[in-house]
Amino acid sequence: MTLLPLLLFVLPVLGMITVSLISDRKTAAIAALLISVVSFADICWKMAGFDPSGGFQYVFDQWWVEQLGISFAIGIDGLGMIMLLLTNLLVPLIIFSSFDRQIKSHKAYYGLIFFMQAALNGVFTSMDGFLFYVFWELALIPIWFICLLWGGSDRVRITLKFFIYTLSGSLVMLVAIIWLYLQTPAPHDFSLQSFYDLSLTASQQSWVFWAFFLAFAIKIPVFPLHTWQPDTYTDAPSQGTMLLSGIMLKMGLYGILRWMIPVVPQAVQQWGMLAVFLAAIGIVYASAMAIAQTDFKRMAAYASMAHVGLIAAGLFTLNLQALQGGVFQMVSHGITAVGLFFIADILQDKLKSNEMNDMGGLANSSRSFSLLFMVILLGSVALPLTGSFVGEFLLLGGIFAFNSWLSLIAGLSVILGAVYMLRAYNKIALGENTVAEAAFGKLTANEKILLIVISVLIIGTGIYPMPLLKIAEPSIVNILHHAGVNPI
Repeated sequence: MTLLPLLLFVLPVLGMITVSLISDRKTAAIAALLISVVSFADICWKMAGFDPSGGFQYVFDQWWVEQLGISFAIGIDGLGMIMLLLTNLLVPLIIFSSFDRQIKSHKAYYGLIFFMQAALNGVFTSMDGFLFYVFWELALIPIWFICLLWGGSDRVRITLKFFIYTLSGSLVMLVAIIWLYLQTPAPHDFSLQSFYDLSLTASQQSWVFWAFFLAFAIKIPVFPLHTWQPDTYTDAPSQGTMLLSGIMLKMGLYGILRWMIPVVPQAVQQWGMLAVFLAAIGIVYASAMAIAQTDFKRMAAYASMAHVGLIAAGLFTLNLQALQGGVFQMVSHGITAVGLFFIADILQDKLKSNEMNDMGGLANSSRSFSLLFMVILLGSVALPLTGSFVGEFLLLGGIFAFNSWLSLIAGLSVILGAVYMLRAYNKIALGENTVAEAAFGKLTANEKILLIVISVLIIGTGIYPMPLLKIAEPSIVNILHHAGVNPI
């Protein structure tokens, strides 16, 4: 058995230790960036030797608590590879976004980012239900501290609400996992395959479905379990918001694919229409709320909710095209979300505000900012030749095959998205505002580099999406087979 899979945890832990030993903030930031790049290189190396049709690879499986059937079992299939690629790509970008910022207690700040990276890697590779729950809960700890210690003036109330929401959903999920464990043949175990092999009645599947749905819908979030999200995204420090929107919410979407659809397929088919309906309501609600916002960061928070609502709706259709689009859109949304919240960070840093009504004319002071902002904005509204176009096109096609009326509601996300994004661009970049223009000045070299990288990723995934689609397809087909659905 190879120990190479453990690099997914060894490298972030090494990052935590390294930054804790460095007193100078800039040196710590550079060290954190270098180690996070090595983590991304490790994933790229694994992907180079990965066979998408070969099932789980890079498997490490050792008993953790053998008497209880708990094992430290991790492995990577196509779906897991996509999520690992997203996680370990965005972490270096998130760390790099802090280079021009004065981060207080930088050792703890970067250490918590690495802690979260390790937990997320665990969530996306766990092949044991109890281990999945452990990593799921571990991912909550660092982001809670990041929001609590570096958040805004109302951070205590907001983070408490966030914590109660997510912990409550997680505990219900834990009850379902333990119940599934007790249904496995003696000696009981928590293995993913044992859960897949269970033969549950319709009523049993239904209650497990809602237990999982509660945890996953809170994390995504799906309407009406979303009320923690706008305040948390707005109040959190920029890097915290990037982690939340770019990666953490994908845990819920991933959980639907890995732990819900194959385990309780009958319940998914029974309740899928309701789940799609709730997601569609959330799309329209979040888009309308985004239009009403004057704070750019808060607008981006609602925009994120609308976009992931479309992904959630697509996953519950059990349509191959929609699931492919959903997985691809997880990547596209992660990249675009980091870009939008970095734009918000730049505005806050230079203008000390995200209030769009006080801005204007920034294209006059920095044409590079206005151009790169436009690329990220067009990626968010799914313009052709951007990655989001590929994902949303597949999603809407799959939802249309499921229910044409729901596809019309879900499709409003594209129209309404263009309304609030172009409105924001008009308020921020166009017109004239000599005070805002003078205060904004020019982009720093680091800011320009990061915006260019994000823009290249947005366009690159739109022009050449096939590598990601090919990696994910066999895993998606396998998930549908476990659900008893013919993907052809």
